[in-house]
Amino acid sequence: MAKELLKDVSVKNAKATEKDQRLNDGNGLYVLIKPNGSKWWRFDYTAQGKRKTLSLGVYPETGLADARRKADEARSNVANGIDPSAIRKEVKALKQKAAEDKKRTDAGLPIEGSFADSAYHWLDYLKQHPSKRTGKVISTRTLEKKVARLRMYAIPAIGHMLLREIKSTHVWDVVKPIIDKKQVETAHRVFTEIVTIFNHAIVEELIDYNPALPVAARVPAPEVKHHAAIIDPKLVAQLLRDISNYQGTYVVQSAFRLSPYLFQRPGEIRQMLWDDVDLTNKEWRPYVSKTDFHHIVPLPTQAIAILAAIKPLTGAGKYVFPSSRGNERPMSENTIMTALKSLGYGSDVMTAHGFRTTASTLLNEQGWSPDAIERQLSHSPKDQVRAAYNRAQYLDERRRMMQSWADYLDDLQAGIQSCNRLHT
Repeated sequence: MAKELLKDVSVKNAKATEKDQRLNDGNGLYVLIKPNGSKWWRFDYTAQGKRKTLSLGVYPETGLADARRKADEARSNVANGIDPSAIRKEVKALKQKAAEDKKRTDAGLPIEGSFADSAYHWLDYLKQHPSKRTGKVISTRTLEKKVARLRMYAIPAIGHMLLREIKSTHVWDVVKPIIDKKQVETAHRVFTEIVTIFNHAIVEELIDYNPALPVAARVPAPEVKHHAAIIDPKLVAQLLRDISNYQGTYVVQSAFRLSPYLFQRPGEIRQMLWDDVDLTNKEWRPYVSKTDFHHIVPLPTQAIAILAAIKPLTGAGKYVFPSSRGNERPMSENTIMTALKSLGYGSDVMTAHGFRTTASTLLNEQGWSPDAIERQLSHSPKDQVRAAYNRAQYLDERRRMMQSWADYLDDLQAGIQSCNRLHT
């Protein structure tokens, strides 16, 4: 087929008519002159048995030489089985994507399809959909911890990357530095969250493969933590005497003295809310985020006395044991541990969590029901229906046990009692 039939001057001097007119350059290339005088370069070709037309620009911005060059590129693509129109659509889509990505970046948002974008979608999913294990949506505290870990470790490293571009080596690059710092539990949690985000993206049909899975063999399992605790009655007696002589602030003194009596988790003690305390009915009903249910803690007379004494000081606020930096936040997480260390009890001897082990060990030795002890430790059954039923189970026995335990501690402190008495 003849080609290069036109000259630039002929295109330049061509005049518009009442109808569209063509000036052919041959081999599919021509200029289309519209009634309004505009001159459009067009290229006709056949791809996959269909006749198609490709726009190559407007004259004179696109001259004859440029139009022929573009037409030659299009012919080459067609000869190689590539549709020039498809290429143009892809380029247009990429430009639009780049513009959208810039808008999101300028607005402080992650790029769509990136790891960070999928991570935040996953976190939103957790807020809206109940867990199969608990039947409830994720707690605010747990969600905050997940967000903090992702923002500290994963998102700075791979957050900007598109999911389909992330390889196993990239995931390992996130986890390895944490492992190298001997923060095995943190590394395990971060890795687990990365795996879950990729799995969520697979369900959303964003990717077909989880690149984090091959890394699993390199991530060590977290060590089981054993909280140091004193269980020898003579040493417990000395510990109680040391606690009674502790010279910290009155708020810390009160929380410190209350801990062995109630043997709840340190976080629950320090975040105790006045709204959850009923001095009249001698009960404390905290929400236990660890096991996701509201617990009942019978209060022995010794605990009532401690709470009644501190109420004039902190009762107008939210927390029973507020922070020294303000009443709107609870006592610091490490306060009781610091108090123990100030008395000479290192973390290898006694911990704030150790009061639970002390109580569990000695109460079992005294013959109290293991079921009642487990309930008082707020160890929740995996069956959530059973957990709801068990919330108040063994409550009468637990009331007797808690008062007996408090009396026993007082006797130990006074040097009266040995730990071998059985409850009656």
